[in-house]
Amino acid sequence: MAQSFTQEYLQIPAVTRAYTTACVLTTAAVQLEFITPFQLYFNPDLIFKRYQLWRLITNFLFFGPLGFSFLFNMIFLYRYCRMLEEGSFRGRTADFVFMFLFGGVLMTLFGLFASLFFLGQAFTIMLVYVWSRRNPYVRMNFFGLLNFQAPFLPWVLMGFSLLLGNSIVIDLLGIGVGHIYFFLEDVFPNQPGGKKLLVTPGILKAIFDAPEEDPNYNPLPEEQLGGPTEGAGEEGEQRADNAGGQERPQDQPDQNEQQQR
Repeated sequence: MAQSFTQEYLQIPAVTRAYTTACVLTTAAVQLEFITPFQLYFNPDLIFKRYQLWRLITNFLFFGPLGFSFLFNMIFLYRYCRMLEEGSFRGRTADFVFMFLFGGVLMTLFGLFASLFFLGQAFTIMLVYVWSRRNPYVRMNFFGLLNFQAPFLPWVLMGFSLLLGNSIVIDLLGIGVGHIYFFLEDVFPNQPGGKKLLVTPGILKAIFDAPEEDPNYNPLPEEQLGGPTEGAGEEGEQRADNAGGQERPQDQPDQNEQQQR
């Protein structure tokens, strides 16, 4: 059972696996009282005056104590993060990481003025928004109560959050940042006179994407044969000919020599 769980865990795409694992471990550390939420929340004064830079990241990793809200956020985070990574970002891990960085930086800038302490829920809504806009014809069912097209999903989640008595500012932030990314990445480049403004840095491509093979590369003859021929002189030439499926005529004995033998 442990082996099957490990195999299933390793089949999760790398970015989704890393982010969801970090969120679960952070929540577990708070639950076990190794750390407190006061060490994680977004606080500009502590970040810029006391250089507690980890808060720029940890405020995206904590979704509150264990409970319904935590499980709800984890399910949506895992589901839509994975569908994005396996769908429109398949084979484009660097672009996916760049979307994370772009969304995180924008939310941090907005957080400076909105006095928000934790931005993980907004980040989840951003992922849901981008997925929903890229899959506009998918039919959704929300707890068996509502049927709607995928682009309405972020707004349904915001309404559900409102029914639970939560502030919708964090949901609006996620929808806003998700729309900015979607517009710059998918809409504006396809407009007349538009161009691609979000370009993934080369360093991210070098780290996360496998190098592409050069179509103009011409392998050496030794590589075409499966490796360099060993030896030198007549023996090396004979091995190269044998690798090509040919025999050297001069290596065959003369008929007179065969008769003498």
